[in-house]
Amino acid sequence: WEPTRFPGVDVKPLYQDASGRQTSLVRMAPGARLPRHRHVGIEQSYVLEGSLVDEDGACGAGDFVWRRAGSVHEAWSPDGCLVLGVFEQPNEFLDR
Repeated sequence: WEPTRFPGVDVKPLYQDASGRQTSLVRMAPGARLPRHRHVGIEQSYVLEGSLVDEDGACGAGDFVWRRAGSVHEAWSPDGCLVLGVFEQPNEFLDR
C-alpha cells in the first residue's frame, strides 16, 4: 500500500503502463475524502467493501459505477471502503 497526498486514502497499484492506464485497489479510511477532480479518461470502480459517496449518491459493496471522461466530482467514504479502480488516465485534481 502507498499513501496518497489525501489523508486516509491509500492505493495499491496492480497494473500500470506508459500510456497512463492503471488498475488499483483504493482504500479509504472512515471519513476520508477525495477532493474535486476531473476524470481525464473513463474510470470504472467496483466497491469491494464499505461505501463510497459522491454528489450523485452512494454505492456499497458489490456495486459497479463508472465515470465518463471529462466528468468532475468529489468522493468520500463515511464508513471507509475498499474499491477496485480501473483508470484510462490518471485523475486531474482541481486544487483550489
